[in-house]
Amino acid sequence: QVQLVESGGGLVQAGGSLRLSCAASERTVSNNAMGWFRQAPGKEREFVASVTWSRGTTYYVDSVKGRFTISRDNAKNTVYLQMNSLKPEDAAIYYCALSPFTIGLGEGSSYHTWGQGTQVTVSS
Repeated sequence: QVQLVESGGGLVQAGGSLRLSCAASERTVSNNAMGWFRQAPGKEREFVASVTWSRGTTYYVDSVKGRFTISRDNAKNTVYLQMNSLKPEDAAIYYCALSPFTIGLGEGSSYHTWGQGTQVTVSS
C-alpha cells in the first residue's frame, strides 16, 4: 500500500513562507494526482491545491491563488506546496492525499490515500 510522508510544517510569522513536501512510497496505476488539504480547529477540511502527475495540471482554492504554488517531482514521487505571504487564517494541519483521478480534485472523496498531516502555525 502506498504511503505518504509529509514534512515542512512549522511556525512562521505572518507574511513569511514555508514549503511543504509530500513523498509517496511508490507510483501506481491508481495514483494520477496529488492534492493538499488543510483543517483548522473547529473547521471542516478544506481543499487547497492539486496537481496531476502526467501533465502537471494545477488547481487552487481561490483563497491561496497567487500565494501558494504546488509542484511535483516525478522522479522523486514528491509533491511540494510552496506557501508565501502566509496569513494567520492559513494556520491548520495540512494533509496531502493521492487520487486515481485527474478531475474532481477539489473534493476529498476523490482521494484514497492520506498522509498523517503536518502542522502549520502562523503568528500575527
